[in-house]
Amino acid sequence: MEPLIIHFLGTGGGRHAMCTQRRRTAGIRLAQGRTQVHLDPGPGALVHSIYAGLTPMRLDGVVVTHCHPDHYTDAEVLVEAMTGGTTRRGGVLAASRSVLEGGEGIDLSVSRYHQGLAGRVEWLEPGRRFEIGGLDFEAVEARHSDPLGIGLRVEAETGKIGYTSDTALFSELGKAHEGLRLLIICTMWPRGNPLKAHLCTDDALELIRTAKPRCTIITHFGLKMINAGPAAETAYLEEEAGVPVVAAEDGMTATLGEDIIFKGPRKRDEPRVVQA
Repeated sequence: MEPLIIHFLGTGGGRHAMCTQRRRTAGIRLAQGRTQVHLDPGPGALVHSIYAGLTPMRLDGVVVTHCHPDHYTDAEVLVEAMTGGTTRRGGVLAASRSVLEGGEGIDLSVSRYHQGLAGRVEWLEPGRRFEIGGLDFEAVEARHSDPLGIGLRVEAETGKIGYTSDTALFSELGKAHEGLRLLIICTMWPRGNPLKAHLCTDDALELIRTAKPRCTIITHFGLKMINAGPAAETAYLEEEAGVPVVAAEDGMTATLGEDIIFKGPRKRDEPRVVQA
């Protein structure tokens, strides 16, 4: 079986982290064998993909969960790369209806021209399933200030992962992310700092307790979380939830093989191996 490699090209979220680039907002690259999919390509996705040796010209899909610039800004340029510099139709563009059409007072964020370049366009709403290469995706409910936004479940050869995207905590969120080997939680703010339409550390703890993933990563940090220190928040979550919890770093990878191996961006970083 081919391992799934998750490249955290950016771990920042929200306006202030995006505008200051205290943490990058380049999104996540999923790679399994020859299949490569870029998830939520915010500002910097093109540049940091290239710096990481993940050429956008090899993309098979671009997935955008909702219509906010820290999630969609580089989507059009990645679609152009995915289609050989617009020389051919190809690849999959999968996005919420707000991204593709607009609605609820917001305009579309990927032009109809760029939608027409993709070999296939998937309009995402909760329950919608689609496939890109060897990866099977399912859109799940999220409750955010973009009311048409979604989260994701992804089934790879080596297990199922979930991605909350930006969402408030609600009673059905845990059920939407049950049965996962790895859950990626967008955790904007630290303990004691609730934020409307987003998750803070307290919310992440409740979600872990209800969804019961075998392992968790927190990412998509706002400035309050960055200043508080994500490592301290994960230590708290791990102790309270009783499952491994990792704070994502810009340039970190998580490899789902027989074990889950987390490797930091620096050569000197010792990998963390989680048997999950």
